[in-house]
Amino acid sequence: MADIQRFAPPQDGRAFPPLSMAVRHGRMLYVSGIGPVAPGGAIAAGNFEAQFAEVMRGLEAVLAEAGTDLTRVLKTTVLLTRAEDLRTMNRLYAAAFPAAHLPARTTCVVAALPVPEFLLEIECVAALD
Repeated sequence: MADIQRFAPPQDGRAFPPLSMAVRHGRMLYVSGIGPVAPGGAIAAGNFEAQFAEVMRGLEAVLAEAGTDLTRVLKTTVLLTRAEDLRTMNRLYAAAFPAAHLPARTTCVVAALPVPEFLLEIECVAALD
């Protein structure tokens, strides 16, 4: 199992469920669902746009720790708790990912996420150099 590397959650006082933030296997990185939680544990306040921005900041931080970035993301899964946020999510998502590097994507509207205040969560699979 030497070719598997696990990335632990940040040790910044936030409570995390038992998981790895990401797992690297060979040249692939599997990133757990990222919610709108800022460093220090505060949930991004209020609206969907603020939560989306915080999710992307968290996603980029995990990717950077593993030595990659958004241009290497191959697949995302986006979980929304409100169907009415889909149009906004599409606009923000298109702005967040470079047009030449749009990943494959699955988007689901779910009844709830584990933290009731979360409006979305994004997980991804990325390639590593």
